[in-house]
Amino acid sequence: MMRARLIYNPTSGKELVKKNIAEILDVMEQAGYESSAYATTPEPYSAKKEATRAALAGFELIVAAGGDGTINEVINGIAPLEKRPKLAIIPAGTTNDFARALRIPRDNMVDAIKVILKNQTIFSDIGKAGDTYFMNIAAGGYLTELTYEVPSQLKSVFGYLAYLVKGAEMLPRVKPIHMELKHDEGTFNGEASMFFLGLTNSIGGFEKISPDAQLDDGKFSLIIVKTANVIEIMHLVALMINGGKHINDPRIAYIKTSTLEAAPVDPNFKMMINLDGEYGGDAPMKFENLKQHIEIFANLDEIPDSAVSGNDDDVERASDEFVKQVEKLTHEDIDGDGLIANETDDEVK
Repeated sequence: MMRARLIYNPTSGKELVKKNIAEILDVMEQAGYESSAYATTPEPYSAKKEATRAALAGFELIVAAGGDGTINEVINGIAPLEKRPKLAIIPAGTTNDFARALRIPRDNMVDAIKVILKNQTIFSDIGKAGDTYFMNIAAGGYLTELTYEVPSQLKSVFGYLAYLVKGAEMLPRVKPIHMELKHDEGTFNGEASMFFLGLTNSIGGFEKISPDAQLDDGKFSLIIVKTANVIEIMHLVALMINGGKHINDPRIAYIKTSTLEAAPVDPNFKMMINLDGEYGGDAPMKFENLKQHIEIFANLDEIPDSAVSGNDDDVERASDEFVKQVEKLTHEDIDGDGLIANETDDEVK
């Protein structure tokens, strides 16, 4: 009989994983796996270490239950191995970007694990940054700092709306960075407020940032935001919300690439790199797309060939909240290169 190991964060999702663990293990058994569970601990890299141990012990399936951070750790535990078990995920975090892309149910943990009963898998691309792996996004630049500044309590209450509000608050502080980005099609050498390197189409809960991203094509979606002007950034966000139209804007460079080398032109400048929402070190850094690296259970019946459609109600709520924050900003004078000086609401929209 095949063996499966559930690795779960006991504090994620208001401890709902722990409350549903008996039903979760029962579904794993129904799928043909002799199943057991491991609760992560406060010890650093607890999930990563257990994932590596289980893989080396010959477990055929690892189920990662928790937020994107827990899932990232599990992937880091198995990605370096030559023989890797299958992976299933139970989303129990705030944004659950990877689960969105795989069309895993995000409102019921038992329904999420039942995806394995359909026996549908995809060989998903995984990103590598130095010696670290990521499943969704790498990013650098001033705009990425908002991920570190959103309080955990705010994230748990408001979800990705918290990122949006914080992002609006941070816009006045955004400054360009002179960066060099070497990709498959050439080199970008110039000023930019940030770059995204996405594996899926869902980033921070929004599914239009990389609208044509594919899970298994061996390519990152590289987005370079070439402006640091507050009004222009707000306009780009509006285009993104309105069907992903930002990728055709001249202030954006949108490139498909399998590799990236990112560095600030000034070697004394610190450019922090964000990997799956967490601090992942400083540039210079090399990124590589590991094509179809891990076999993951997914809801293939609901995954379209193009981008995954999101929750329209969530997007509408997020859009409305962003507009409110933008309108609040437009009535304030903002220092720094005259980026905003009592602009009117019409000019912003």
